[in-house]
Amino acid sequence: MVQASGPDRAPGDSGPDRAPGRRGWLLRLVIAFAFAQGAVSMARPAVSYRALSVGADERAIGVITAVYALLPLFVAVPLGRRTDQGRCAPLLVVGVFLISGGCALSGLAGSLTSLAAWSGVMGLGHLCFVIGAQSIVARRSAPAEQDRNFGHFTIGASLGQLAGPMAAGLVVSGQGDEMARTSGLALLAAAAAAAVSFTSLWRIEARTARGTVTERSAKVPVLGILRTRGVAAGIFISLAVLSATDILTAYLPVIGEQRGIAPATIGLLLSLRAAATIACRLVMTPMIRLVGRTVLLTVTCLVGGLLCAGIALPVPVWALALMLAVLGFCLGVGQPLSMTTVVRAAPDGARSTALALRLTGNRLGQVAAPASAGLVAGIAGTAAPFVMLGVLLLVAGGLGLRKPGGDGAGEEPGPAVTEPQEEPGPAVVEPQADSHGSPAPLAPKNYRR
Repeated sequence: MVQASGPDRAPGDSGPDRAPGRRGWLLRLVIAFAFAQGAVSMARPAVSYRALSVGADERAIGVITAVYALLPLFVAVPLGRRTDQGRCAPLLVVGVFLISGGCALSGLAGSLTSLAAWSGVMGLGHLCFVIGAQSIVARRSAPAEQDRNFGHFTIGASLGQLAGPMAAGLVVSGQGDEMARTSGLALLAAAAAAAVSFTSLWRIEARTARGTVTERSAKVPVLGILRTRGVAAGIFISLAVLSATDILTAYLPVIGEQRGIAPATIGLLLSLRAAATIACRLVMTPMIRLVGRTVLLTVTCLVGGLLCAGIALPVPVWALALMLAVLGFCLGVGQPLSMTTVVRAAPDGARSTALALRLTGNRLGQVAAPASAGLVAGIAGTAAPFVMLGVLLLVAGGLGLRKPGGDGAGEEPGPAVTEPQEEPGPAVVEPQADSHGSPAPLAPKNYRR
């Protein structure tokens, strides 16, 4: 593989995917992610409202929310292994197709069982898209650009989380049969929004990128990756932050129903949280320079935990909006920094697998947290899951104090994929032995210029 040279090659760059000033791929990836995530964020509360319209209680909502993550839980690591050894872009196409299909079929579902099943298909599509997209960012980002590029990448998720719940709140209305109709319409609209992502999935991955992995990195076991210092902590922090976002999306409509808050207002509150997350990621690089990654990650998790627990209090809508805005800002830090933490701590050539393990942790949290939330809500009321989230984020804040270690501790990460082959230099002619085993004399060198 021919390496770039001269001014087009960034320090620390290790392949044709990495070139400063050429980030059109990242913009297209952010746009595609915004539509895909927007579709999912619109569909999740719409699924909750549709389930409520057919007689679901708090426990059933928790089960349906958990099924969204159940199927992806078993395929994340195989997909990560496959991505370490091949291209990433096909996963994006498959992911968008499954998201769109899952949303559309959820809108047509007439029972809780089918609603849960198609919600699982939607979750599988989201997993495929995110594994492929995160691996592309890791491969195409130089070490010094990882925090920034992962932060910008997650802006796509925040944009989707901003528009999706707002759109769902505007479309869903009424009670009983009317809510069943409007929630189904919202799910069909989410399917159409996901399909728009196809328009941005061109030239996101370099044509020459093969993502082949070395023989050494192919043998890195899953347990070996998990035992690398920093990987498990990054996975748990990501799990806690995503669980908070997930349960907020699924259970805030239930809180709204109990407190008499209209679906449109709930959609605006969820969108406010997402807008605060976008604001956080836009200023993340200056914040890291000001206080450092460890302090920033720890403080935001601790403050986020206190605010999550505060949602359980019967506060007025304006106070709830203020709490969600600050909470959204705090939650905006955890996802991109946990990605960078895992990528930097993971062994070379196994970073897609490490990111897949992080997503497995996310999905495990999305299975266990909503199921636990449904159980807790059934026993102690719908405000109790937010207290549970607060405790989870406080533990994550403690883990944020641990610094990553492993083989590459304290060093800038190497390339996310195989080192490219060096450009072939001039052939070196070895002296040949004569018939008696003595080396033949070398030809005299001509030193003339």
